[in-house]
Amino acid sequence: MGPLDAYLPYLLNRAGARIAAAFGDEVRPLGATLQMWRVLAALGERDGRRMGDLSETTSIEVSTLTRLVDGMERKGLVARRRDEADARAVALHVTPAGRRLTQRLIPIAERYETVALQGFDAREAEMLKVFLQRLFTNMDALKSPHRRRG
Repeated sequence: MGPLDAYLPYLLNRAGARIAAAFGDEVRPLGATLQMWRVLAALGERDGRRMGDLSETTSIEVSTLTRLVDGMERKGLVARRRDEADARAVALHVTPAGRRLTQRLIPIAERYETVALQGFDAREAEMLKVFLQRLFTNMDALKSPHRRRG
């Protein structure tokens, strides 16, 4: 075992990259990508999100997200509309076609979680998720110390 095998950022990246590549290969025939799935999943959780919120939720940089959403809009998966709470802001809504694609992607995403968590019992799986959320919060605080969240 080399030093890389014990280095947390390397281990996280390697695991994430393996999941992302396999998931991407599997959803490509459906006309989807991992990033499209993230957007659809976030909108499935709460429709009508603004781009800034969507960027933070999906961890997709705003300029990349804008291009991605442009493409998804051309495919008829999402629609931009004025935010009901603030007419100056634009909110993103999933369309019926986007909902249909989301329903096809959910079982694939669930299977990837099941495969990734093989050999973990329910408590270990829950702890792993809590630890990863905490790790993300730590790194988020490093990125913007003036914007700490509880």
